[in-house]
Amino acid sequence: MPNAGPTETRLADGAGRQAGTAPKLSASAAAGVTARPDGTVRGVPRRWLRLEGAVLLAASLIAYAATGEPWWLVPLALLVPDLFMAGYLRGTRFGAQLYNIAHSTVLPAGMVGLGWWQNQPLVLALGLIWLAHVGMDRLLGYGLKYHDHFQHTHLGIQAPRDGSSAREGALP
Repeated sequence: MPNAGPTETRLADGAGRQAGTAPKLSASAAAGVTARPDGTVRGVPRRWLRLEGAVLLAASLIAYAATGEPWWLVPLALLVPDLFMAGYLRGTRFGAQLYNIAHSTVLPAGMVGLGWWQNQPLVLALGLIWLAHVGMDRLLGYGLKYHDHFQHTHLGIQAPRDGSSAREGALP
């Protein structure tokens, strides 16, 4: 009588696995994305994050249109969250923390909710402009910052302003 217990299959690399089970792949290997030691997202997930940014930008501006607030307010307030870059004057750790607070969706979403709940169209509109800014940054590839360097974001390492191409390697 043959053994009724589980059988083991040897893979080409010599690793064994139980019969009837799929080989274990890491999530990044399954998605065709190589792991990055610097914590940045590459490949298809990065494109999805940028697409999410485009959707957030468009949806925020469409919702803004329903507030009845004047459109001149959009260009006036759109870049206000970037003023939080001034935190980098106090150091990279503090700068990254302050920048990330201003560039995550938590606070502007709370502002939108508060404006809607309290029937305050200006508060709602400013929250939507703030969300549009976050969406615009993600669409353009600007992500949340790591504390080691301003150009090190979760969406990649940003290209220097001198016109040279983005680096794939380590930060200076």
